[in-house]
This record gives sequence, structure tokens and C-alpha cells, in this order.
Amino acid sequence: MAAKFEIYTDARGEFRFRLKAGNGEIVATGEGYKSKDGVLKGVDAVKRAAADAQIDDKTGDKANA
Repeated sequence: MAAKFEIYTDARGEFRFRLKAGNGEIVATGEGYKSKDGVLKGVDAVKRAAADAQIDDKTGDKANA
């Protein structure tokens, strides 16, 4: 099963997204948005940014880099 973005409304009525891996595990969540259009734009922004994203390791642990 492929990864998917789920869009839902939270207890405050805001629109949110979560990215689920193929095994159903949540691997990322988004902030609250006032509109469904806003959350869809947020998902699109994450999809575009993640394609070329690099890892910036701030932990100082160079052994596992």
C-alpha cells in the first residue's frame, strides 16, 4: 500500500493533514488551517518541498551521519 495524506477536522474545527506510510503509521502531521483549500495548499507545499529536501542534522552526532 502506498503512503497517503489524510485530511481531517480537529476538535476545534480546523482542517489538518497527516501523512501515513504504507503500513498505516503516521510519519508527519500538519498545522491547523481555517479552510479546506488552505490544508490542500499545505499538502501540496509539503509534497513539493519534500522532493528535494536535505537532512540538516543539528544533533552533533557525526557517527550516524
